[in-house]
Amino acid sequence: MSYRRLASPLHAARAGAGCAYCLALACAALLAEHPIMLAAVTLAIAGAGCAAGVGRELRRAALFAIPLAVMIVLVNAFVSRDGLTVLLRLGQLPVLGHTDITLEATAYGAILGLRAVALILCGALYTAAVDPDEVLRLFRRVSFRSALTATLATRMVPVLVRDARRLADAQRCRPGKPPSRLALMRAASSGVLDRALDVAAALEVRGYGSAHRPPRARRPYSRHDVAFAAAAAAIVMLSVGARATGAAPFHAYPSLYSPAGSGVLAIAAALLACALAPFADRRGIG
Repeated sequence: MSYRRLASPLHAARAGAGCAYCLALACAALLAEHPIMLAAVTLAIAGAGCAAGVGRELRRAALFAIPLAVMIVLVNAFVSRDGLTVLLRLGQLPVLGHTDITLEATAYGAILGLRAVALILCGALYTAAVDPDEVLRLFRRVSFRSALTATLATRMVPVLVRDARRLADAQRCRPGKPPSRLALMRAASSGVLDRALDVAAALEVRGYGSAHRPPRARRPYSRHDVAFAAAAAAIVMLSVGARATGAAPFHAYPSLYSPAGSGVLAIAAALLACALAPFADRRGIG
């Protein structure tokens, strides 16, 4: 998974606004405990990915996130000893001891699993829709050499993936037993390291090792920058406000308490609207 410039409002926004937007969605996923609010945040992230044209990348991330969420649910259900509503009495099990699966432990495991899905999808949205070079450019005033090193390192990751894919295709064309993944990774990594040394030597010849900090390029804030920055601020305020005021109460132990009142539904709808509103304006996204 790597960044590709697409015609979408999120891609058109500067990296600072995109980072703030993705960070706000991640904070909302961490702060939300009510299942309706957490489902709204997850739906907002998925909707933002589809609106940004990176739905395929989010689907790939979901293939990893959903089995992880199921594992979290099962582990919490088997390990947790809290909860009053017993669903299954499994008796004495090896290692685990006396095990009862309760509704509360299963529900809280589902909350943790859904939160993991939301965070993974948010990371995939950031990776696919925020320009990494522009993100590193934000830190050039802190350390120019570090930003250059990080830029080269991140650029080598897609090269490693492409080399491994080409090596695997070439090996499949040969008769006999296919090579192991470790052998392919070793060959691809050695090729990338050799290429990195060549790039470093070329940069040193061109004087990048002793280059002065370049002047900061100033450009006016676009409508997309303002829209995503405002959406990030609104998402954070809604999440923090709901958590501080207890507008979306939820607790799993000792008994499950998760009221779905009008306040919870209003906050969830507001989160979803704030997250998707910046994608309504598609002017100047080319």
